[in-house]
Amino acid sequence: MSILSPLSRALALACLSMSTAYAQTAAEVLAPSSTVVVTATRGAKAVDKIPGAISVIGQQELASQYLIADDPSQALATYVPGYSPSRQKMTSAGESLRGRQPLILLDGIPQSNPLRAGSREGYFADSAIIERIEVINGASAMQGMGATGGIINYITRTARADGTTHGLSVRASGQLRSDNLDWKTGYHLTHKDGGFDLLAYVGMQRRGMGYDGNGRRLGIDNVQGDTLDSRGDDLFFKIGQRFGAQRIQLSLNRFGLRGDGDYRNEPGVLAAGVPTTSLPGRAPGEPPRNKVRSASLDYRHDELFGGAFSAQLFSHDFEALYGATPASTFQDVRLAPIGTLYDQSQIVADKRGARMTWVRPDMLVAGLEMTVGLDVLRDNTQQRLDSTDRVWVPQLQFASTAPFAQLEYDIGPLTLRGGVRHERARLTVDTYTTLAAYGNRLVQGGETAFSRSVRNIGAVWRFAPQWSAFAASSEGFGLPDVGLVLRGVNTSGKSVATLIDLKPIVTRNKEVGVNWRGAQGQVGISRYDSRSRLGSVLRVSAAGIGSVERVPTVVKGWEVSGEWRPVKTVSVFGSYAVTDGKTAATQGAPLDLSLPARAQGPDKGVIGANWQWAPKAQLRVQAAHLRDRDINIGRKAGTSNLEEHFKGYTLADMALTFDSACGRFGVSLENLFDKQYVGYYSQSTAALDAAGTYAGRGRTLALSWNRTW
Repeated sequence: MSILSPLSRALALACLSMSTAYAQTAAEVLAPSSTVVVTATRGAKAVDKIPGAISVIGQQELASQYLIADDPSQALATYVPGYSPSRQKMTSAGESLRGRQPLILLDGIPQSNPLRAGSREGYFADSAIIERIEVINGASAMQGMGATGGIINYITRTARADGTTHGLSVRASGQLRSDNLDWKTGYHLTHKDGGFDLLAYVGMQRRGMGYDGNGRRLGIDNVQGDTLDSRGDDLFFKIGQRFGAQRIQLSLNRFGLRGDGDYRNEPGVLAAGVPTTSLPGRAPGEPPRNKVRSASLDYRHDELFGGAFSAQLFSHDFEALYGATPASTFQDVRLAPIGTLYDQSQIVADKRGARMTWVRPDMLVAGLEMTVGLDVLRDNTQQRLDSTDRVWVPQLQFASTAPFAQLEYDIGPLTLRGGVRHERARLTVDTYTTLAAYGNRLVQGGETAFSRSVRNIGAVWRFAPQWSAFAASSEGFGLPDVGLVLRGVNTSGKSVATLIDLKPIVTRNKEVGVNWRGAQGQVGISRYDSRSRLGSVLRVSAAGIGSVERVPTVVKGWEVSGEWRPVKTVSVFGSYAVTDGKTAATQGAPLDLSLPARAQGPDKGVIGANWQWAPKAQLRVQAAHLRDRDINIGRKAGTSNLEEHFKGYTLADMALTFDSACGRFGVSLENLFDKQYVGYYSQSTAALDAAGTYAGRGRTLALSWNRTW
């Protein structure tokens, strides 16, 4: 969200935050005396001492949003001003944070796959196990590679109260059609006894089809992946034990989401403005699916040599299967006549890593805090064609080691902070041959390495009661989509070591902001400037083949958000974000091209209110407006058409929850006024694709019940 700070005396974590200051969503707005805490795994800091921007989506906010739509990206789009509109699909292509890609974490475990970004990282866990979401806006090296747009860290639930509790939850939604029932159920067990705690969860979900505002069945994406006509399940387990000042914890997560394959995509009629729909019937090949396996072992010592030490060992195994398609890229006359070969790709990414952090307050002098640590990551990623067992992207073996250090010093109302992280990384690729569509080119394997220091510096000035201002400069880094670069080699004589396209992306983010926090509300505004001299832009040729262009990118924007509590039982909140991204057609050309919808969302405003109309009942209403966007009129880069048009729309939702002796009940209406619309990405990027102009969901009723005993 914006740089708006939360309730007074709130705490937040931003160790090595290479960007931005705190901003509070409307979380816990009806409990002004509560303290909002951020636990982003590397320390804890008072909000008014952080030179940067962190957004927190609390448990109350998530519960309301997941009642309206059980969609992680839609929650981010609602509560984080700089996050682009949700695709409402399994694929998250086009979803970005401040015009760049975020690094997604689950309890600090990286879920993103920057080496071969298949846009499937948005579905990795059941929403029922998420306690809150923390978002660091802007470039950051806090958690390593891939956070050029920021960090999104999903924090899982933990047993809090002593004793044993059981919980059961049920949610059902639909549009009163025979084939569109969406139901979900889950059971959780928690136990806490002194220093021992345990949480276990098992859940399953079945999703039907959906209908737009005109009552027409929504189009299903049989290739990139869809949540329509799908089923999911999750098994989550967390166990911990405290020994005095020490704690050890083990977490396991096993998540799956896969299509049922009962419907196939039916192209719309572009000339008549009729969007894509679906018809009963099975599409070729196996339905798309996601499979995620995560594990972590965490250790913490609160009194080690005068400071707090934390360490994490983690593993993450990710598999994404895409649907079958006769794409020109897959054709090979040696296997089948051109145009008749259906194949489907599969991305497999396995990560192993370790994180260590030691925070020492009052180091040498009072008020000086030092943070040091070390991160180690090993990432093996590849992409194959499943049906014909062909290599599309060879195995990418990435290894990085990164020590870091940061100092923070308090001088009365002024907090100064600066840090550096030194990344030493190596990418190893075997010799391979590209697909026939690229000319069966032999690419010599080898290694490419880089060593880079990224820095942050910032200050917060609490210049008056309830007022603070900050300024920050930070750097984040990442690689371009290495797999996309390597699989697209179409000239002879190339080698991994000489491909300039593999040079890292270093993004520099500068930001200033002012915050006010009072007894009845808060407001904050920030302005940022994010630049990459050697950026990465995906462009699709007239033949439908995507390639990565290494050109400069600049994203500028401002964000404002606020919350007001006129009385104890009512809160009103809102936010607005303007994002303006520019790039060039080629290296050395002017920065006169707007970033496309693949990389940047439109200007967006959100407004809403919470009303606690009874002691145990609350009503929430909210509306989001996306502004029109027409860019790059008449512009092309090679054979890629860069012109895009988007007609904005406004959507409203409502949710009602109330507690009773039988449990908590909820009812919601998504798209309250049954607005007919085509999504932002479909209007902009897929406007000429009759099979990809997806309408959004029409009015949808959801009912929920959960009880703990």
